[in-house]
Amino acid sequence: MSDLVTGEAVALELRPAKLPSRALALVIDLVLAWAVYLGVTIGVVASTASLDDAAAAAIAVASFLLILVGIPIAVETLSHGRSLGKLACGLRVVRDDGGPIRFRHALVRGAMGVVEILMTFGVVACVASLVSARGRRLGDVFAGTLVVRERVPSGRAAFVPPPPPWLAGRFAGADLSGVPEELWLSIRQYLTRMGQLDPQVGWAMAERLAGELAARTGTPVPPEVPPAAFLAAVVHERQTRDAQRAFGGPNGFPGGTAASAAGSDHVSGAGPSSWSAPVHRSEQRSPAASPAVPQGEENARPAPPATGFVPPA
Repeated sequence: MSDLVTGEAVALELRPAKLPSRALALVIDLVLAWAVYLGVTIGVVASTASLDDAAAAAIAVASFLLILVGIPIAVETLSHGRSLGKLACGLRVVRDDGGPIRFRHALVRGAMGVVEILMTFGVVACVASLVSARGRRLGDVFAGTLVVRERVPSGRAAFVPPPPPWLAGRFAGADLSGVPEELWLSIRQYLTRMGQLDPQVGWAMAERLAGELAARTGTPVPPEVPPAAFLAAVVHERQTRDAQRAFGGPNGFPGGTAASAAGSDHVSGAGPSSWSAPVHRSEQRSPAASPAVPQGEENARPAPPATGFVPPA
């Protein structure tokens, strides 16, 4: 079981890194950074011996900021949270909801690292990691990130069901920048476990989450779309945008393979049938009580999709 548990007592498939592994990764990164910094400094001093003291001091400060601050920020941004030390120790920096970090997360972590790592020789970072329940230093707290272990025993990952085919790309113009990470996390946890909930309880939770998401994005829930399907479609849209930023190309993969894979899940019936509105037992009908279909109209009506949704007329 994961060591990360949300406020709703739902376990995430992430394991926070412990202080020894984080310290080892930091030592590797600092050794490499200081080796590069000393080499560059020796070369700069040899080539600028004729400059005055002010110019030499400016070059030294610029070299310090570029090599010990700027390069680590760029490496974490381009590698999506894996520096050389973290790669060697099997660690990665992720957002609080498990998503990949962006430049602003790496910038905040790097800026705070100057104070709590470089200026205090890592004492502040160690104390903060020991105090935090999830081993986060101050840079992680301010950036909303977490260092997790990637090399963990393989297990069954939580499956976020895809939206029905007729909702794919419908919310491509939605503004997702105002949705907090806590709401994304609650939606993902609901979607992965809604099949285990009572239909009435699950429907009420979906309506509440869909209302909050619609208020944050400014995109109302269409009347013909069940709330759980709306949540799945918007989460799918966010995952598509993250994949495009991370890998480039349509849907994040060359040739749109991600879209075709998602489409194959819909065709094969991977979507949950519990997304439809809950039906009371008293409302269920036997096959004999269903109205007769006039001859010649059997093929005129489209068959319901395997996801349990009926496309709007």
